[in-house]
Amino acid sequence: MRAAALALALLLPPAAAAQETPAVPVYGFEVVRVWPHDRTAFTQGLVWHDGALLESTGRYPSTVRRVRLEDGEVLDLRTLDTTYFGEGLTEIDGRVFTLTWQNGVGFIWDADLSLRGRFTYPGEGWGLTDDDERLILSDGTPILRFLDPASQAETGRVAVTLHGRPVSQINELEWIEGEVFANVWQTDWILRIDPDSGRVTGVIDLTDLMPDRSGLEPTDAVLNGIAWDPDGRRLFVTGKNWPSLFEIRLTGPHAVIPAPSP
Repeated sequence: MRAAALALALLLPPAAAAQETPAVPVYGFEVVRVWPHDRTAFTQGLVWHDGALLESTGRYPSTVRRVRLEDGEVLDLRTLDTTYFGEGLTEIDGRVFTLTWQNGVGFIWDADLSLRGRFTYPGEGWGLTDDDERLILSDGTPILRFLDPASQAETGRVAVTLHGRPVSQINELEWIEGEVFANVWQTDWILRIDPDSGRVTGVIDLTDLMPDRSGLEPTDAVLNGIAWDPDGRRLFVTGKNWPSLFEIRLTGPHAVIPAPSP
């Protein structure tokens, strides 16, 4: 087992009871291409839409932006009031939804990033994605919440578990071919999650994606940001204040996280 997979297993709380679950595969990656990324962007949400990247950033002031992939140029920019710390982002049916961290307020934007409205939700907002029918929200706990895009009312929720044990710090989300891909805050791992059961079906280890992080903040400049181009079948990942955005291809699996012993 790779060291990162072992570390993830050790972070989990003890299982309440042994469960008959299969070993969880651990995937590696290969870099297809490296693209420029604005290193001032404290990346929270990332989406591929209509030939460009939509990105939300945190800190003060937080922003929502449309970015050209080829050179990282910011094509459109909206700045939030400094009351708000921006979080996750997704696009569904021509509307862009963004979250804030502790304000319990989300924003709805048109495709050109004109502000269309706002909505509220209880608790914190971390990551956001959608399955074309529901918004899917993370809040730093093991829980994923499902919201109706029209009313933003909660319609359900599921707990993310690995071998029956809850996984917290679920952060940025991306919907990819029937699965939720999720960053785990302060790690170099992306989880592959079954949205129906919440079960982690795979772990992507990106430990060596950007080994040289000199000049970046040692605690906050972590992996965060997943975008999927379904037409080109391209997977993009980046990090907070990273100078590069990586197009990667998954490899493996090369290891497994075994089920806990009885």
